[in-house]
Amino acid sequence: MDSPAISAGELVTLQELNPSSPLFKQGASFRVTGKLQEYDLETAVVAILDGDASLKVDTKHIQLNFRKGSMYQFIGELHVEPNNEAILKARVGRNVDGLDMNLYRQSLKLLRDFQAESRSNPLA
Repeated sequence: MDSPAISAGELVTLQELNPSSPLFKQGASFRVTGKLQEYDLETAVVAILDGDASLKVDTKHIQLNFRKGSMYQFIGELHVEPNNEAILKARVGRNVDGLDMNLYRQSLKLLRDFQAESRSNPLA
């Protein structure tokens, strides 16, 4: 019996994960980055922030030493609650202190531009 392939997690910004976004789907795999805003030791749920957008991340399956104000990147699956609140069930996490978020956003835009161009002109 074949096991399902594990997705690498689509690179997204926290601003893109809102209920009106086409990305906001139950079980979708994402890679997100943000600054640790809060951490609940009992539930292992962290809240990360990027600009005015935030996301809760369930970290019970990963081992990290969390520091408020540090930058973290997580890969996991999105779970949407009945009230349209989302939580990412992380399977991978890492500290990315020192990451230049402006440069990261620019590189993400360039990657998307390249991918869109490759899809529209596959033989070039």
